[in-house]
Amino acid sequence: MAKAPVVGDQAPPFELESTLGPVRLQDFLARGPVLLVFYPGDDTPVCTKQLCDYSDNLDVFSDLAVQVLGINGQSLESHQKFEAAHEFGFPLLSDPGGGTCDAYGARGLFGITKRTLVLIAGDGRVLYSKTDFPMFRRTAAELRRVLGERLRA
Repeated sequence: MAKAPVVGDQAPPFELESTLGPVRLQDFLARGPVLLVFYPGDDTPVCTKQLCDYSDNLDVFSDLAVQVLGINGQSLESHQKFEAAHEFGFPLLSDPGGGTCDAYGARGLFGITKRTLVLIAGDGRVLYSKTDFPMFRRTAAELRRVLGERLRA
């Protein structure tokens, strides 16, 4: 398993299928900062609350010019059903082999994706990384302050 990037490291590149088609990290970074939201599972109570909160409060992220990408190891079909039920304002990326989750230190026991947030600057540097316990989640309101501080630093 690769060492997870820490603040200041270059973010590992990736290309994954998503609910909006193929996503290359580099293409998003060319437009500005990206928040990777690694989450354990589609249609689970805490993950649904977390992603709905982020989608309902996209202004928090757009005010900071931050693009949001949700990622876990579930299938594209699972993500499409989850998206159809909740109409998120950002793509959900499928990482079925877990390589991207591994590269970011977001894969735990039994291959389950850890609840991890990684903020990447447009130049590819990791500005923030936080892994929470599965039952806890950072709200959009909490992230407004934290991400704003990291982007201004």
